[in-house]
Amino acid sequence: MVAYAMVHIDVNDAEKYAKYAELAGPAVAKYGGEFLARGGECFHMEGKGRSRNVIIRFKDMETAKSFYHSPEYQEALSYGLPAADREYTFVEGV
Repeated sequence: MVAYAMVHIDVNDAEKYAKYAELAGPAVAKYGGEFLARGGECFHMEGKGRSRNVIIRFKDMETAKSFYHSPEYQEALSYGLPAADREYTFVEGV
């Protein structure tokens, strides 16, 4: 069953976060992920919103988790986590 990554981000250090993005994109592609939304205009209708929102589709939850824990993505996170406040969630599709 397909799995989606839903990521909500407030960037605090644009330079460091740019390095994260440079590394994260190829890691997503390596694991067959497809960006469905990536930082476009958004409207927060309820709750706390973040300034940047991303949705990535993976073929299944196992692949999504493998991507997240991969050495490639963990390297990207070494730049991304200190540079932003984020929520990162995987959810199964229907």
